[in-house]
Amino acid sequence: MADLAFLILRLGIGVMFFAHGLQAFGMFGGPGIKGFSDMLSGLGFSPAPAWAYVGACTELFGGLLLALGVIPRLAALFLLVFITVAACKVHLSKGFFIQSGGFEYNFIIACVCLALLVAGAGKYSLFNKF
Repeated sequence: MADLAFLILRLGIGVMFFAHGLQAFGMFGGPGIKGFSDMLSGLGFSPAPAWAYVGACTELFGGLLLALGVIPRLAALFLLVFITVAACKVHLSKGFFIQSGGFEYNFIIACVCLALLVAGAGKYSLFNKF
């Protein structure tokens, strides 16, 4: 049953990141790279357009790789770094709870990424050696 649990975690978190990556490229009502870049610029990232592409590709491809179980530990690592930076730059100063804009949601996502990084993808994956 643990392998089924890992599959559920991978699919859930992978699809979520993939969808956010698509939003960063302007799909599903997302801001597109320009909007994402403007937000990152306001947070002090420079050069913001480059970081927008790095972030968008991390979400898009990391989510896809994680959902498929292709190099899942590496994908989980990149996504863990991504969500940790987001939590620190955007949410940490607002406290823990999400209703105040805090990092509660990011914390749960980071825990799932960390669990997948440690445990791996389980047997229901395409390529889980890394």
